[in-house]
Formats: sequence, structure tokens, C-alpha cells
Amino acid sequence: MENGKSTAVMKQTDTMLAVQMHGYGGSEVLKFEETRRPVPGEGEILVRVFAAGVNPIDYKVRQGFLKQYVNYQFPLILGWEFSGLVDSLGNGSRRFREGDEVYCKSDTTRNGAYAEFVVVRESDVEFKPRTINHIQAGGIPLAGLTAWQALFEVARLQAGQSILIHGASGGVGHFAVQFAKWCDAYVIGTASKENENFVRHLGADKVIDYKSQRFEEEVKGVDVVLDSVGGDVQNRSFKVLSKGGILVSIVSQPSEQLADKFGVRQTYLHSHPSASQLGEIGELVDSDLVKPAIEKVLPLSQARHAHDIIQTGHARGKIVLQVL
Repeated sequence: MENGKSTAVMKQTDTMLAVQMHGYGGSEVLKFEETRRPVPGEGEILVRVFAAGVNPIDYKVRQGFLKQYVNYQFPLILGWEFSGLVDSLGNGSRRFREGDEVYCKSDTTRNGAYAEFVVVRESDVEFKPRTINHIQAGGIPLAGLTAWQALFEVARLQAGQSILIHGASGGVGHFAVQFAKWCDAYVIGTASKENENFVRHLGADKVIDYKSQRFEEEVKGVDVVLDSVGGDVQNRSFKVLSKGGILVSIVSQPSEQLADKFGVRQTYLHSHPSASQLGEIGELVDSDLVKPAIEKVLPLSQARHAHDIIQTGHARGKIVLQVL
């Protein structure tokens, strides 16, 4: 009996449930299974995950699109935005205490948060906004930081300027609309007719139905374009920019030749963790100036279904996996 109890305690302490992949492929490679619980090292914390957001980068990593850039080790746990409680601290971690409510965009080269527990660098973590729950907070960090960095760190969007946001009803897009409106920019968003009212409610001054309208015939001389679509949409976007304007893409590297042709700037953004910026976003959330839109909440065991939805490219707002 003693050995039985000891084994049970060891299992409870050392393992967790997670969604892992053991190789690249379709959503069927995502396996809901038991695995070893991670242990925080120097400058790290262990977080008990309550909710994990699902983002396009998740299925792109799953399909192997980034394997030439990152040498991922298997089994791999996806999901790099989450909200939860600090469970334990590694050596040298002093900012947080056990039980603190936190949220985070973690390093996409490490194991993510499709799991009951995740280890992250303490420097990447911020206190969760007080006025929302973990499900809402779990859908903010990666998408929110991507929008924030695109608008303010890269494009330097300012009051009185104009911005065209492609995919304005999506995960990154719906945050970008709210951030841009908060800084008193003129906001134009592309979306389907079904999402027009949603995007207007977020604060957009003008909404273009990308299915029935050519945005380049409706928009001229904007200061910033935020591209979350790529391809032909990205290339057509150069002609709507004013001289010296900037196209920021979060999906692919824009054409230098087209930028030179139209006398504008271009860049590709891969967002990075930032606790300080999460703090600023959290203040906007707690001031009721920004609200995460959660379209669907699924249990962790249904991560495959979440991937199938997000991969359509038509999700409104965010999809979140409820872990606890």
C-alpha cells in the first residue's frame, strides 16, 4: 500500500495533461495525452494554465512552415498565449508570488500552453487585467501584442493619421481596430458583410466588404496598412498608401520592389514577448477601452477542432481553449 500511495503521489506531482504533437502534419497530429510536468529553471516560473488562445502561428508550426527557422523538438506543445496562476518559482524569480493571476505571450521557440502547466521566463509575464476572467485574458497576449507592436512600435501610428486594417474582425485585427481608435487615428477595416457591424462596434470609421468591393477603389492616401492576409491583397495594398507611408505585414515579407515603386516603406513583423506592453494593454482593458472578443471556447481536449476553425481564416475575434 505504501508503494501504491507513493506511486500515486508521484504521478499526480510529476505529470500533467497536454495536447502534444510528435511530428508535423494536419490537425490529426495533435494528441491529448499525459506527459511530464515541466520544472521552472533560473529566472522562470511555472504557471497553472486556465486558458490558452489559439492563433494562426499554431497551425503554421504544426504544418511545418517554420521548421527552416526553428529546430523544434518533439513532442511539442503548441500555444503561446495564455492566462493562469503562478504555481511555483524557479531560482532568481522574485516579481511574482504563488497564486498570482498572470497572462503572457511566451517564446514561440519553446513549449507552449496547450497544457495544464507551462514554464515561461518571468520577464515575459504580466499580471492579468483585473476586470476580466481567464478565458478573456487568455485570448489577448499574442494577438494583442502583435497588433500593438505593428501599430506603435513599427508603424508609429499617431493621432490624426489613417490606417487600413485587413482582416479587421480577426484575432489581431479586432485588437488593432481598438488600439488605432484609442490613439485617435482614422480607422478603415476590411471584413465580410456579416462582420461589418462587429467591426464598426469596435470603432472603425469605415468598413469595406472585401467580397464585393475592391478596397483600392475605396481607399486612397492612408498612412499605414496592417496586412494579415498576404498574397494579392498585400500587393494591392501598396497603391493605397500615401508617399512615405508604411505597410506592415504579419504574414509574409512584402515586396521591396513594389515599396520602391510607390515610394513607401514595408516590413514584416514577427511579434515578441513584452511584459511592459502587456501591462499597457491591461490598463486599457481595465479602463474598458479595449475588449477581447471571444468567438468560441473549447475544452483543451478539442484542440484539433480549434485548429480546424482557425485555419479557415474566418474566425471572428479569438478562439480559446479552456484548460481549468
